[in-house]
Parts: sequence; structure tokens; C-alpha cells
Amino acid sequence: MKTRHITAILATFFCLTLSFGASAQKPDPNDWSNLKRYREANEQLPQLGKKEKRVAFMGNSITDNWFKFHPEFFTENGFIGRGISGQTTPQMLIRFRQDVVNTGAKTVVILAGTNDIAGNTGYSSLEMIMDNLKSMCDIARANKIRPILCSVLPAYRYSWKKDVRCDQLIPELNQMIKEYAQANKITYVDFFSALVDNTPGNENGLPKKYSKDGVHPNIEGYYIMEEILMKVLKK
Repeated sequence: MKTRHITAILATFFCLTLSFGASAQKPDPNDWSNLKRYREANEQLPQLGKKEKRVAFMGNSITDNWFKFHPEFFTENGFIGRGISGQTTPQMLIRFRQDVVNTGAKTVVILAGTNDIAGNTGYSSLEMIMDNLKSMCDIARANKIRPILCSVLPAYRYSWKKDVRCDQLIPELNQMIKEYAQANKITYVDFFSALVDNTPGNENGLPKKYSKDGVHPNIEGYYIMEEILMKVLKK
């Protein structure tokens, strides 16, 4: 408990010093998918033992912050974080082979879609988002990697795109992800139901106790996500 308390304090400090806007990192026109971000880290990954199974996390700032808030969760479990702030699913799809397949991962946890809804790299319909998620799952399975699809986290409004009705679009997308996962025997992880707030004025949003900005979870939110995910991974 003492370790968790210290981690929470450090995470709170990180939260206060981090520029959270999910649109903060504009794509480099010469490296739109930001392949350079993890290229060196991928090259330095240690060789896996015969019984070791690497788990890669593909996502955006929520995945990126997860490692920054609670690095022990990754290092102690043999997980590798491959989240990049502000990214959308087409960007992740481009770097999927480099940042997942080529790392030797046997499982990939995909948590993506909220920035597509926000329009970070242009308009994306829910069907377009699903196409990219499906393609990532196809690539994973073709390389004998187990895909795990996660629900998009709750959000009532985006601070950088307040006109987008993410409170309505995120549940719609999550239902599509869930149905696709069930139809294709892919594990679906429901973070949304565990974190959603339905108080007036924050319907389908993240509660303040789990988020500073209504989009990104704080350390307490990540603890809940970890508990849910570990039950799935242990199966």
C-alpha cells in the first residue's frame, strides 16, 4: 500500500506538469505515424526466454500516460507500452508491424478510437475506425498474436473539440467493437462500464475522482483498468 501511495503522489505531480491535450502532438509531415518514437526502444528489447510471453499495448495518450503514471505495472509484468499521444487508428495501423509484430509480442492490447472521434487527423466515421481496428486484429492474428480489444474510455466532451458529441459516439463505437469481438472470438475488455459517470452534466463521462480533464484517467483510474485487464490476461 505504501508503494501504491507513493506512485499516486508521483502520478499526481506528473498530471500537473503534463500538457494533457490529446491533440497536443501534431504529426510530423515527414513521419506522420511517428515510427521514430519507439524505433530505438524496439531495437533494444531483450530476447525472450522460451516461456516468456511479451504483451504490447497499442494506443494513444491514455496508453502513453499509463506507462508514465505506473511504469512498474509494465516492467514487472513484461509489458511494453507503445502509446503515442494524440494518435488515431490509421497512424497506429501504419506502425503496428514495427511496434507490435516485430517486437515478438504474443498478445496486443488495443485501446484506441477516441482521437478519431475527435477528428485529430481529419474526419473518421465509426465504420472507418472499425476498419482500422479490424485490420490491426487481422495483422495480429496472421502473426499468431492474440489481439485484445478494449472499449474506448468514457468522455462527455473533449476540451479541444467541444462540439463533438463524444458522449454519444463513444458508446456507439464501443458497441460496434464489442459485437465485432464477439463475432470473431476476440477478447473484449470493457473499461467503459467500470469508469463511466452518469451524473447530470457529465453523462457518459469520466467522473472527476478518476480524471482531471474528463478524458485521461488519473492513477486511481488506471488501478481500476489494471485490475480488469489482469483478470483477462491471466486467463
